[in-house]
Amino acid sequence: MTLENLNIGFALTGSFCTLKRTMEALKELSKTKANIIPIMSEITYSTDTRFGKAEDFINEIKNICGNEIINTIKKAEPIGPKNILDALIIAPCTGNTLSKIALGMTDTCVAMAAKASLRNKNPLIIAVSTNDGLGLSAQNIATLLNTKNVFFVPFGQDDAKNKPNSLVADMTKISDTLYLALEGEQIQPLIK
Repeated sequence: MTLENLNIGFALTGSFCTLKRTMEALKELSKTKANIIPIMSEITYSTDTRFGKAEDFINEIKNICGNEIINTIKKAEPIGPKNILDALIIAPCTGNTLSKIALGMTDTCVAMAAKASLRNKNPLIIAVSTNDGLGLSAQNIATLLNTKNVFFVPFGQDDAKNKPNSLVADMTKISDTLYLALEGEQIQPLIK
């Protein structure tokens, strides 16, 4: 399967410590000649952290994708009625965003884009990154694992000793997960 001429949404949320690894995955995906439409949560779009400045990430994303970034609910809303995306990747996907998607909330641009993908029966690929994946977010992961057209990038504990509830996806598996999701299949093994 080729991704050429497909519109792939790539949404980034506020797991700031994984943004650099996610950027590498975005660069790899850009080599497929898919039309990548970037989406950044409002917080990620506007927050400088010890992991990098928002403006630097914005400029790098625009450079990689060649498209303007969707960063508001208003800009994300047309994704649904116009069926703009063939698939949506959320990487990294925070516990906060997981809960919004699992509960059908659309109060951020990323949650709105996720709702649109599910509405249009297009694959939603989630690369989880949360400190409470084996805690309070576990129920949302379980809900989404059982939701049609939702696919997870393989994930596991990132620091079992110091952060026993923390889960993070293997960002190098995003493209592999996307290819299979477009065929309606969940990549295996799901848990690394």
